[in-house]
Amino acid sequence: MPLTFNMILREAGIPLSNVRLLRHKDTRAAKGRTAYELYRDDRRQFEVYQSLQKINNRSKFKAPYWASFVGTPSDETLFVGLYESQYLGLLKEDRHMPHRDGIDKAGTCDEYQLTVDQRFCDLDGRLLIEWGDGKRSWVQRADRQDKQITELRTEFKEPDFPGFLNFTKPLSGLERLPIGWITALKAAQGIYLLTCPRTKELYVGMADGHDGFWGRWLQYVHTGDGGNKALKRRAPSDYQVSILQVAGTAAKHEDIMAMESCWKQKLQSREMGLNRN
Repeated sequence: MPLTFNMILREAGIPLSNVRLLRHKDTRAAKGRTAYELYRDDRRQFEVYQSLQKINNRSKFKAPYWASFVGTPSDETLFVGLYESQYLGLLKEDRHMPHRDGIDKAGTCDEYQLTVDQRFCDLDGRLLIEWGDGKRSWVQRADRQDKQITELRTEFKEPDFPGFLNFTKPLSGLERLPIGWITALKAAQGIYLLTCPRTKELYVGMADGHDGFWGRWLQYVHTGDGGNKALKRRAPSDYQVSILQVAGTAAKHEDIMAMESCWKQKLQSREMGLNRN
């Protein structure tokens, strides 16, 4: 019989009807950071982040325990703590949180006091469950959902690098990538693709300089245009970056240029995109 999260709750003597399961995946409420990144980088701020909830969700949170999970970069569901929850009432005054965009207005949020249940601390950052298909339903009742445990790790670890051809991220998220991912991107050269989220236009580029793909993409992060003529003439955008082809270790500058030209032809990025040469 598969091991489930509800088995652990029962073993601790916690009635399932008293537990709400929360899967945090939002980026908008954490200044561009995912809830996973906020948990990884600043646990205290993560707990402040989840202690304020919109009042239209009040009925969903009526339970003395919250079992908190975060969606990882590889879309796993990682357990990050069981909390005893106490409702404190409506937020009484405007509050600006350093980890949030904008200001939480008085009267728009409920405030909760959350206390970590120490009995579950040894599972924090180690236990993963199968959330199921309903990931948009990010608050669920434990007594109606028996989540299967998929892995129990020996320690917290970053998700494995997905592979060059599976890698896709917005430029704004690059500097918060796991160290192992950054190391892989620094070690590789080749052809990449920028996609504008506003206009859907494409730009094909090559990375063959210092620190490979990573070094080239940081130029876009720091300048907004990476020195490209067409990008300089348009409004800044948080381009999505992906990799089209990885060059072999023996590839020379001329070889990578030929790869780039080939991809420009395939994607017609000169005629219908942002390439100008």
